[in-house]
Amino acid sequence: MFNTTPWMQRLSMAASVAVASCMLVTATPVQAQSSYPNRPIKMIVPYAAGGFSDQASRVIAESMSKTLGQPVVIDIKAGGGGRIGAEAVTKLPPEGYDLLMTTNGTHTYIAVTEKNLSYDPISDFTPISLVGSYGLLMVVNNTLPVNNLQEFIQYARNNPGKLNYASAGVGTGPHLAGETFKHMTGVNMTHVPYKGAAPAVMALLAGEVQVAFVNIPPQTQHVKAGKIRPIAVMSAGRSALMPEVPTAIEQGLAGFISESWYGVALPAATPAAVRTRFAQAMFKAGADADRKARLIGAGIEPKLMTAQQLSDYIRAEETRLRPVLKALDLKVE
Repeated sequence: MFNTTPWMQRLSMAASVAVASCMLVTATPVQAQSSYPNRPIKMIVPYAAGGFSDQASRVIAESMSKTLGQPVVIDIKAGGGGRIGAEAVTKLPPEGYDLLMTTNGTHTYIAVTEKNLSYDPISDFTPISLVGSYGLLMVVNNTLPVNNLQEFIQYARNNPGKLNYASAGVGTGPHLAGETFKHMTGVNMTHVPYKGAAPAVMALLAGEVQVAFVNIPPQTQHVKAGKIRPIAVMSAGRSALMPEVPTAIEQGLAGFISESWYGVALPAATPAAVRTRFAQAMFKAGADADRKARLIGAGIEPKLMTAQQLSDYIRAEETRLRPVLKALDLKVE
């Protein structure tokens, strides 16, 4: 049996304290990660309550709450075409307790139309996944003597400058869809912006305009009642809500896709372990049959993407839209 001198005892005690300190420092991040999340999470929705963003966010928030074990609370911060809510997220601590319901509006439309945007849609966020998307619908007034896309294009070419098309406002998805259509087909139509989708559709029903680019779900009643005529769906595939309406691509307009999409993103500096946890929750929610059915019922096609796939998708959409915006003589960076 060994006898230790006082100085050896002190050295042994100091070493023990040092080892314990190192273990504490090493364990702290692991403990913090393993306990995440330990309080409610806030999902900021940058558009008004009751819209598609709000509907999609509530469906996904409910699913993620079950997986994460904490409530995911909806926080509406509407205004500025999505700018106010998106900007708010960039100023919050990147701890994984604040996320953004992203859309084309916050990440591509603003990027190509705003010269002095206060945030960078790519570098200031870490995308988690796509939630879903829906294609816009091209509809015409019943007085127009066309029944499909090729007939419409021919009629528009035979009557240059005589057609007006409605949108929900300058810089909105329907506006960019109309301008993309003109850019790709060479037809001459005049844009008439309205203060929202509902007034645009009312103008179409009243015959103030002949064409409109609209969101599908609210218009199914008008189409089924025969009040307006659907010409084409502008998504990659047919809509589950209007499977009888062919896409623009099917009707010969290759590459013409104009979709509204919804995704989830975190502030850029969010720790990798937290991002992974969110991604796992999103993909687990994606397998939920009830979630899929509720999104489809709202007119949204459920889709999931990895963070890298969503980043690439956003960049590709921005690249595709820039020539259209330049043709409109809008100032872009």
